[in-house]
Amino acid sequence: MTQQASSPTTGLQEPQASTQGALVVPPAPAGGALVPVPPPPPRKRPWRLAFLLVALLAGGIGGGTWWWLHIPPPLPPGIAFSNGRLEADEIDISTKFPGRVSEILADEGDRVTAGQVVARMDVRDLEVSLAQAEAQIAQARHAIAESEAQLAQIGSQVKLAAQELQRARTLVKGDFETRQVLDQRQSQFDAAVANYHGTEARIAAAKAVLEGAIRNADLIRVNINDNTLVAPKNGPIQYRLANVGEVLPVGGKVFTMLDADYVYMDVFLPTATAGQIKLGDPARILLDAMPGRPLPATVTFIASKNQFTPKMVETRSERDKLMFRIRVRVDPAVLQMPSADLHAGVPGLAYIRFDPHAEWPPFLQLADPQPADRQPAAGK
Repeated sequence: MTQQASSPTTGLQEPQASTQGALVVPPAPAGGALVPVPPPPPRKRPWRLAFLLVALLAGGIGGGTWWWLHIPPPLPPGIAFSNGRLEADEIDISTKFPGRVSEILADEGDRVTAGQVVARMDVRDLEVSLAQAEAQIAQARHAIAESEAQLAQIGSQVKLAAQELQRARTLVKGDFETRQVLDQRQSQFDAAVANYHGTEARIAAAKAVLEGAIRNADLIRVNINDNTLVAPKNGPIQYRLANVGEVLPVGGKVFTMLDADYVYMDVFLPTATAGQIKLGDPARILLDAMPGRPLPATVTFIASKNQFTPKMVETRSERDKLMFRIRVRVDPAVLQMPSADLHAGVPGLAYIRFDPHAEWPPFLQLADPQPADRQPAAGK
């Protein structure tokens, strides 16, 4: 009876081939190591792709419907438009003299009014100079008073000398007085008159000194007032550029503010359209932040030379096309309303009506039309 050699045991048994299933596991390689079998590929689910296509189609239909319902109606002939940003003139509040900042009374974002004090500079040196000038004024006034008193005294001496001179002349004619005495009286009279005129000159000089001292004191007061920085216009503080204790040179900037009374938008239009626009033409500004509130405006500037469109301005024409810059200014009466709170930098569209017979579309009409917006009567 013959015995067959048995293979060494490894602790793992090789899987047996199944005659009933379709999956056949290959035999383990030599050495007893097992090779992992990759899982079967997942089944494709075509319903996910269909759902994605339906969602994209529904989103496209919804977006197109919203765009169709919200686009403004087409403009009538005679009205041009372009986009831009609302702007206001920047005003620097600077120092007139070098000095140290003593007080800061405003900050960025504060709305200030014309004449409001926003900062003060250190004026202790100017106050000392003012006290000195006032002392010089008092000294000049005392000198004038003293000279006027002397003038009154000399005036009486002149009167006495004149009387003695007249008496001497009378006596000389009657040979009751010598010629020598007459000459003495004449000399005394001439000296008194000269002294009188000299005192008058000293009084005039003292008055001139007094006037100069007064003007010097007035100048120092003006300089002290100029070291109190005030807002020149109404508007918000955009930047604060200095702090308390800083020493600034002549013209050192403390604040930069915006002129809220001069708000405008610069737009760029092609030559064919810009050539039909005139200064004073009515306009409307429609901001993105206030789409249902058109602002009345007027054309106040038309560039005399064309230029390339700036990169920050988006136009429908080519970038390399030359355009004319046109400025439309918001009606100042609108800016004075309490509800007018416009911010520089807000984008929007400017509509300009260069044909007086064109009618504003409903979305650009104002609740109370301005006189310039009223339609001309027929036959005019």
